[in-house]
Amino acid sequence: MKPELDLFASLKSLVSKIITPELNAWGVGDMSGEISLERPAMAEHGDLSLNIAMAAASRAGKPPRQLAEELLHALETDDRFGDLCSDVSIAGPGFINIFIADKALAEAVTGSLARGDDFGRGIPAGKRRILLEYVSANPTGPLHAGHARYAAYGDSLHRIISFAGDSVKTEFYINDYGSQMELFGRSLAARYAQALGADAELPEDAYKGEYLVAIAERIAADDGDRWLSTVLPEPGEEAVGHFSTTGSRLILEDIRVNLERFRVSFDSWFSEASLYENDHLGDVIRRLEASGDVYHKDGAIWLRTTRQGDDKDRVLVRKSGEPTYFASDIVYHQEKLSRGFDHLINIWGADHHGYVQRMKAAFSALAEDPGKLEIIIGQLVNVLEMGEKQQMSKRAGKMVTLEELLDSIGVDAARFFLVDRSHDSTLDLDLEKAKLKSEENPVYYVQYAHARICSILRKAAEDRVDSSPCKTTVLQPQERNLVLKLLEFPGIIQTAAATRGPHRLTAYMRELAAVFHVFYHKCPVLRAEPDQVSFRMDLCRLTGNTIRIALGLVGVSAPESM
Repeated sequence: MKPELDLFASLKSLVSKIITPELNAWGVGDMSGEISLERPAMAEHGDLSLNIAMAAASRAGKPPRQLAEELLHALETDDRFGDLCSDVSIAGPGFINIFIADKALAEAVTGSLARGDDFGRGIPAGKRRILLEYVSANPTGPLHAGHARYAAYGDSLHRIISFAGDSVKTEFYINDYGSQMELFGRSLAARYAQALGADAELPEDAYKGEYLVAIAERIAADDGDRWLSTVLPEPGEEAVGHFSTTGSRLILEDIRVNLERFRVSFDSWFSEASLYENDHLGDVIRRLEASGDVYHKDGAIWLRTTRQGDDKDRVLVRKSGEPTYFASDIVYHQEKLSRGFDHLINIWGADHHGYVQRMKAAFSALAEDPGKLEIIIGQLVNVLEMGEKQQMSKRAGKMVTLEELLDSIGVDAARFFLVDRSHDSTLDLDLEKAKLKSEENPVYYVQYAHARICSILRKAAEDRVDSSPCKTTVLQPQERNLVLKLLEFPGIIQTAAATRGPHRLTAYMRELAAVFHVFYHKCPVLRAEPDQVSFRMDLCRLTGNTIRIALGLVGVSAPESM
């Protein structure tokens, strides 16, 4: 056993090995999956708490405290447990409270520090190949703050799941096919004519944002009046196609630039329009027809999604011959599966909640395990400026763009704030709070802790402080608290990856920064006693490394001075 790699995990494994024979003796069955060690809220309740006695009591037919006493005896008489723990006791109805030995904590710091950038990194038994798709905005306008939330969340999830041990590829699905692209092309054609001084009316429900005027002026500057005769009085099919293609290309260029600025990059960009090349839709429909899941009715082609629990069957191809968005999504997911991924994760907006069941039904119709498809529904973000909510409509042209957001509060604050709340909760992004240089701003608070540590280490180097290894085995309460908080990090990574929750990481960083600041004020580092300096400097190094790694996993920088 190597407790320095992950002391908590090692201790949990050891406890399980020790108490499992006792559990078997009670005839309660396999409870290995229910054995957990939790950090109690109060320090007097131990460093870790075990509640398996209460969980097993009903099966064993004995009082939980009696079972806890038997488990306690098994733990106390095991030499391996004694090497790691200084005390173990029973509290309340049957909690077993465990106190870890100072020596074991000190050794864990040394071992964790030696892992460098790999501290907290997971190594699962079998690495899965995952395709993570997110943002996937229509190329009909700039990214707004809502897209920014999905971008920050998706990219952070990519980093965290990869760090936890899986192989993850990312993809942006370009929705460049269908009626919205035709409307976009008509809207841009009218703006182009207006840019050349012609009297052209926007189509009904047109895209009206000022960004469209700017794009039209760029096209007019490049092409002159070459297209003018084709857009008046109404744009023809060729003109609509030209303005749709040209406009979406320019918008995609802008999207790529702003995402890169936001520290978000994708392994691939997949065009929806490419799905309609080489009859991919026909191939999928024929496959579904062969399985009996497709039927024809009222001139349209339908998929029997009710077979899989959907509330009604869904149209794949309208009687006009135009495929639905649902058809595109089925073909797209079939294409994803053909690339050999073990698991697909989609991050969708709040307005897609009702779409989940039919997509799962389509997976089943494709003879695929619906469990291979994971759909995460994100919630809305409200941008607050001077306490007033800003609007988010791309079609109406009223929105806070990603570019404006970054200009206002910067990349670090935007990235941190946008993942600091669970994705399934509405987020209020207060721009004024994000600009504060104080403890009220969580990203500033965490970054300041890292900068302070860098300052300590620079000062130590300048003063040539002796930091040779020492054999400190007695820790102060503030040192113990900091070590224990640091050793939570590997478990936090695994939890954040498993629950798809980057917000767990930002919460942990705030807690770690708070514990470090208490340590800093109560335990002098450079002015410590000779036998304490080395260990406290190691504590600073490990804290700095952990903060830097954690910030990096949510796309935030770790400044060395502020």
